[in-house]
Amino acid sequence: MAKNISNKEFKDIHQNDNALILDVRSHGECCQGIIPEAINIDIMSPDFMTKVNELSKDKTILVYCRSGNRSSMACSVMERNGFKTVYNLANGIMYWDGDVVEFN
Repeated sequence: MAKNISNKEFKDIHQNDNALILDVRSHGECCQGIIPEAINIDIMSPDFMTKVNELSKDKTILVYCRSGNRSSMACSVMERNGFKTVYNLANGIMYWDGDVVEFN
């Protein structure tokens, strides 16, 4: 089961492990701002698993959504599909205390 982590842990893991950041929100939600360097793959999209499976299963992946619920589901699905190290941002971007950038 993926570990729920705090903002500080999220930032530390990203910096120390050169982890990939995955935003699983909808495109419309991402337009409100996205964590820098994050890639967006909407968990509700029919091709979610196809796109996720293009990512390295050996890389540490930090996952977030708006509140932490969808990202928790995404982490579970990813673990069942062979991803070794995934972390869920507890409480999602709603409580993020770091930078956000405009989503293109």
